[in-house]
Amino acid sequence: MHQLQDQRKKVLASCFKRIGRCTVSCILVLLTQFALTLVPHFFPASSLLIQLTLSVVVLVFVLGLGRWCRRIVGVYASAPALVLFNLIFIWAVYIFIVRQAIPYFINIVFNIEVTLLFLGVCSILSSDPGLVTHGSSDANKLIETKAFGVEAHYESSALLKRVRYCKSCKAYIKGFDHHCPAFGNCIGQNNYVLFMILLVGFLTTEASYIVCSSQFSRGSQILDGTWFETDLAGSLVVSTVLFSLLQVIWQVVFFTWHLYCICFNIRTDEWINWKKYPEFQLVIQSQPGESFTRVMFKNPYDNGYLQNVKEFLSVKG
Repeated sequence: MHQLQDQRKKVLASCFKRIGRCTVSCILVLLTQFALTLVPHFFPASSLLIQLTLSVVVLVFVLGLGRWCRRIVGVYASAPALVLFNLIFIWAVYIFIVRQAIPYFINIVFNIEVTLLFLGVCSILSSDPGLVTHGSSDANKLIETKAFGVEAHYESSALLKRVRYCKSCKAYIKGFDHHCPAFGNCIGQNNYVLFMILLVGFLTTEASYIVCSSQFSRGSQILDGTWFETDLAGSLVVSTVLFSLLQVIWQVVFFTWHLYCICFNIRTDEWINWKKYPEFQLVIQSQPGESFTRVMFKNPYDNGYLQNVKEFLSVKG
């Protein structure tokens, strides 16, 4: 009986914790997005580069303020919730302001893009990245070694050679690339393709929003509202465009990096920590008269661009 009550208390505590984190995330998103409206409101005639720079300053300030407040309250925001709430906010701005100047067909396409993006984000939140459990046959085959405090695993199978330990999840992941805070999950063998699809989805959706907002700005003077309504609506459109542009800039860099990793068949974790994984080390013996050996990088998994891409697309969980 006491055990059942303890379990119920733990479940309730977990639920309240999640609700608290989601609430903090929602407040932080609203605070951030409305703080960004100050940039086009006070600097309407400034160039795009200046407005983007000011937006970065505002984001850093608000996030710093939010972190300070969260330390006082003791409840931290959830990164996946921040992603979802930002997406919801931009979608709301589109529906209530931008949509009125957008053709019917384009409106349908954009809403489909956002809906698919929501479904994709929800899927990757609960996806299995390639978890190796202690009871699985793969786990029984692992030979653990420790080097520089990072655990690597080696076996005759090429698949098992790429099982890595994620400190955030405290789990072994096949084909581990990195732990993604934005999705609250590891990116590994089983969900890497979905992760890349989501990156493309974010880029296309944000680009579509920027195009639609630009069309709205050209074809409308913020339709027939009071001065306050007009100013707020216009500032919201411009600030969300600035936010989307900043997202596109870093996501393009991130997407390009992962294309590189796919083409050369290497994971982010392996590229950063190659000195900790023996299969990536090429030891060059010292020449006569030299008292040291050199360790250079080699990629044993690189089989050429086409084969690497084919392997990436054909991987199954």
